[in-house]
Amino acid sequence: MGSLFEELESREAAARARVEELEAEIAELMVRLEAERERLSRLVITRETVAELVAEAGAREPEPAGASGPDAVEAAVSPFAGAETRVVGVLAVPRWQPGLTVDALPRVYRDIVEVIADAPGPVRAKQIVPRIGLPAETAKIEGTRSKLKRLVERGWLDEDAPGLFTPARRRSQSGNAG
Repeated sequence: MGSLFEELESREAAARARVEELEAEIAELMVRLEAERERLSRLVITRETVAELVAEAGAREPEPAGASGPDAVEAAVSPFAGAETRVVGVLAVPRWQPGLTVDALPRVYRDIVEVIADAPGPVRAKQIVPRIGLPAETAKIEGTRSKLKRLVERGWLDEDAPGLFTPARRRSQSGNAG
């Protein structure tokens, strides 16, 4: 019977070693999880702060009456209009309104809208990336998806189904597409 108890002790030691390994892995994952939670928290706070700043800047700087076109949009969002510095971000993409053309958009947004306008049907971000001259990498696809969502929010595009983008119908119906 001595060999049976030795076998049980051997199995118990192996199981104990596996438990200790798993506990060590869990501890390492908990450290990584906490670091990612902290990173997420900082990003959320940063996004909220930037959104507040943008909203405050938009409230302080009214759009010039009768202004339209890319220079007017630039002047409305940047105190450095006409200088070499361009505003990059949320305010650089104006809300669509009758009479506003894609020329009012920054170059990359204009390219995106033109690609979608030329497409025979709904388009996904990963299909747009190579057509605007970017490598088909995850970061570029996600950046483009963010721009697409912004264009939808501002009325330049429609998203009929998640991830499928088309020209905005109200613009197409009024004859101002592209």
